[in-house]
Amino acid sequence: MYPSNYYHNNIIKLLKTMATIPSHNHLLTTDHKISLTGHHLSSPPVNTSFSKINFPAKPRVTATRALSRTNESSLSAVISRLERERRERQGLTDEAEGLGERWMKAEDIRRRDKTSEEKGKLIDTWRKIQGEDDWAGLMEPMDPVLRSELIRYGEMAQACYDAFDFDPASKYCGSSRFSRLEFFDSLGMNGSGYEVARYLYATSNINLPNFYSKSRWSKVWSKNANWMGYVAVSDDETSRNRLGRRDIAIAWRGTVTKLEWIADLKDYLKPVSENKIRCPDPAVKVESGFLDLYTDKDTSCKFAKFSAREQILAEVKRLVETYDDEDDDCDLSITVTGHSLGGALAILSAYDIAEMGLNRSKSGKVIPVTVLTYGGPRVGNVRFKERMEELGVKVMRVVNVHDMVPKSPGLFLNESAPQALMKIAEGLPWCYCHVGEELALDHQNSPFLKPSVDLSNAHNLEAMLHLLDGYHGKGERFVLSSGRDHALVNKASDFLKEHLQIPPFWRQDANKGMVRNSEGRWIQAERLRSEDHHSPDIHHHLSQLRLDHPS
Repeated sequence: MYPSNYYHNNIIKLLKTMATIPSHNHLLTTDHKISLTGHHLSSPPVNTSFSKINFPAKPRVTATRALSRTNESSLSAVISRLERERRERQGLTDEAEGLGERWMKAEDIRRRDKTSEEKGKLIDTWRKIQGEDDWAGLMEPMDPVLRSELIRYGEMAQACYDAFDFDPASKYCGSSRFSRLEFFDSLGMNGSGYEVARYLYATSNINLPNFYSKSRWSKVWSKNANWMGYVAVSDDETSRNRLGRRDIAIAWRGTVTKLEWIADLKDYLKPVSENKIRCPDPAVKVESGFLDLYTDKDTSCKFAKFSAREQILAEVKRLVETYDDEDDDCDLSITVTGHSLGGALAILSAYDIAEMGLNRSKSGKVIPVTVLTYGGPRVGNVRFKERMEELGVKVMRVVNVHDMVPKSPGLFLNESAPQALMKIAEGLPWCYCHVGEELALDHQNSPFLKPSVDLSNAHNLEAMLHLLDGYHGKGERFVLSSGRDHALVNKASDFLKEHLQIPPFWRQDANKGMVRNSEGRWIQAERLRSEDHHSPDIHHHLSQLRLDHPS
């Protein structure tokens, strides 16, 4: 319902107007003046962000004489009109009802989160946040430090999209728009506390046409490679004063809106050992398309001369050795993140790192390996899940319950099927199983997002980060915790409600990468630098790992 003084205020406004119009001055004669002081007229307050609400004070009306019959008739008409308006705006009034109480509850939640975060600072609790105890007791209710870390690593995965050149009219389509050394600064992530150590590339020769991006021009940066993500490492200040350890972070690029890549999957399981991944158990299997993307290479291409797998393993080995020697008093961690198909690659590469024993220091101390995925698909079979657990790899999967990607592949034969059926079907090449812990979110709980289920919107990473920011546990009210800008949701989608007035797909590259040269002509600036993909010691590290590599 409207506030009790809403009709009164609107009647006063109308009388004020009548008093200023000559044709109606006879209705408010000197003998019928009404004191209209102390009024502040406003429409019913509607505030979906639960800002503090100050309803108008009750007006003070002093009548020196009763209104004439004419005025009474006019007031009756006004009340009838306002009643019609009330009915028309009922949707808004429903949203406005009880906002004061909701704001107070939101403030209580924010104060509770702040207190909890102060008690459990990341520097002291990072092992639990990384999944040491499988996040027991941290999701219900939602631990504010865990929420903050899930958003932070999600933004590292989002950075892969923001940096990627999707434009087929660009000769650099399929590459990163920014150099490795200026990566985070170019994206406005100056305070990330990380430095990119290596870019990752993969050959585009495998059968995933809806995943790869290629230029329409004949002269391009590479005909057979796509930029896939990066390996980064936390700097000294961040490691010691914010994280409590030196963190090696790996971020994989996924898919933004094109979900057709799911149909491109061969959708059958393949032993990881068939692609030369060392595994003592031939029953450990993963989806063949993910495996090929991770292990294939093109020796004729300088960017994909080494497979994504070889690039990852060599760089992780180098960084672990470097910081194991330098930081005797600082622990190490390995965190792998990715969205969509990138989530699948995150799980597969984390498994490979642990299977190869790269998460052990010289002294034999185990370095924790954690995977944080967003909207990721199933990757392997039940035995793959069990092997991940044996190796101690911790996996947290953030999903939107309306997203179809986490339900694929293995639409029918999966972890949700009866155990007896799974036991019978476990040898079939279409029997999949999710790994790790799941944090299920629902975009219909957010007052900022459209409730309709659009498949690409439900899969949107920025929307998931928005949902994380407002999630406090099952059954808890949706309240944004960090003040993260909800406008980011529409960066590459049309998901926000219309009344927020945020344009859809608003992120645009300035002049599509065109710049003016010294002669005043518009050209596409040279982008690729040798330091972005050159790693002179990769041969050395691969030979130590006894992996085949090109000469």
